[in-house]
Amino acid sequence: MTLSEFKSIFDQYYSPIKNFLYYKSGDGDLAEDITQDVFMKLWDKRDDVQQETVKSYLYTIANNMLLNKIRHDKVVLTFAEKQNKHQEEQSPEFALEEKEFKAELERVISAMPEKQREVFLMNRIEEMTYKEIADRLGLSVKAVEKRMHGALGHIREHIKYKI
Repeated sequence: MTLSEFKSIFDQYYSPIKNFLYYKSGDGDLAEDITQDVFMKLWDKRDDVQQETVKSYLYTIANNMLLNKIRHDKVVLTFAEKQNKHQEEQSPEFALEEKEFKAELERVISAMPEKQREVFLMNRIEEMTYKEIADRLGLSVKAVEKRMHGALGHIREHIKYKI
């Protein structure tokens, strides 16, 4: 698909796709955002899309993106409701203990040897795999595993918790 063909398709279908999404969602801003995403996806897949099926392709993408957004929003809402309920159920004592534990954990992590702390935070905070950490630091995966083992041992040794 050439740029001029894409522009022609965009001019022909942008408003109908946006209206379709608006009718389904009732949210003009959301419809606009998803419509733009639909045409970005069309541009990305321009070599695979055939001219005769472009209309159904656009509506299928639009519908699927809207359904994905609705599912995502539902998950976020459910999580937020659970968090609010959990926070409402917390006693003041629990909140204080949690705050003290977090402070203790931060103190223990900051006292950890630098190489262990670096690997620990990359894995637990940045959610990097051992392989990604090894590549970034120029280490072997075994070296990363050893540092992580040391970091976890340091935490176990220094965190005092009640059972």
